[in-house]
Amino acid sequence: MAQLHNRISRKELKERILQDSTPRITISFYCYFPVSEPAVFRNTLYIDLKSLDVLGRIYLADEGINAQVSLPKDNLERFRAYLYQYPALNNLRLNVAVDDDGKSFYVLDIKVRQKIVADGIDDPAFDMSNRGRYVNAEEFNQLTNDPNTVVIDMRNHYEYEVGHFENAVEIPSDTFREQLPMAAEMMNDDKDKKIIMYCTGGIRCEKASAYMLHRGFSNVFHLEGGIINYAQQVKEQGLPNKFHGKNFVFDQRLGERITDEVIARCHQCGAAADNHVNCLNDSCHLLFIQCESCTKKMEGCCSQECLDFVHLPVEEQKELRKGIDKGRNVFNKARERKKLP
Repeated sequence: MAQLHNRISRKELKERILQDSTPRITISFYCYFPVSEPAVFRNTLYIDLKSLDVLGRIYLADEGINAQVSLPKDNLERFRAYLYQYPALNNLRLNVAVDDDGKSFYVLDIKVRQKIVADGIDDPAFDMSNRGRYVNAEEFNQLTNDPNTVVIDMRNHYEYEVGHFENAVEIPSDTFREQLPMAAEMMNDDKDKKIIMYCTGGIRCEKASAYMLHRGFSNVFHLEGGIINYAQQVKEQGLPNKFHGKNFVFDQRLGERITDEVIARCHQCGAAADNHVNCLNDSCHLLFIQCESCTKKMEGCCSQECLDFVHLPVEEQKELRKGIDKGRNVFNKARERKKLP
């Protein structure tokens, strides 16, 4: 019987990838299309992608597929051909990472979910096929030269903090499901304006554009392929770059640099910094921004309490961690425990 799940410890797999010199490439893609039997499709994908040495995170649902993966560069064309054999995925755009060392993933996880991006939409009249118009990098730049165009960032607050487009409106929330109604409410008095929505790779802003049309907006656009595709097009075509800073990504890199500008600040001392880290204390694991000086001083921890904790004997740490549910632990400037200078 074919293996349908990973059976090796993640720690060992991570070490393998770090030591492997095989050139790898990081790719993201998504597609909204009807999937009649996601669980069956999941098993087929796992077997076939494993044979191509694909690693990464893939979500399947009856509404489509959402994937962030890495694979050996030599397998790229075989991988592309494999995806394109499915009619719904034929000629699918593959977003190639901008700033990549090939160490973005170390295990293949394919999961079946209710939706490929959690949106909180329960209105049966919502139609994902009725979505906004795609714009490429050149069209995005032209539209944003118009003062009657509003650019909306459909990412989380910690993504926006390290990098965003010029004059982009932030929807200050922790989750995409919270952002959708907030975006519609914030734009309620500007329904006649042109609205461009964007996100990391396109999956969230595409759904957001459909939601805005569902809520009565008419002049809605979304950036095709998101920030990743925009950055590639700007580079290839020599276009002006309207994105500033770093693009947060949900893999081991935690970010890819688009410009040299550092527009965020260390959450501990306030110095210019845009490097996201997870607190070294496994009972905390807070995602926050830390500068090099604070990383050295705090040994990768977010607080003195966590620093003291990691200096305890390992067995004592394990005992104290029992029963702790870390949940989703992200630093939020709106809930700062202290003022930065």
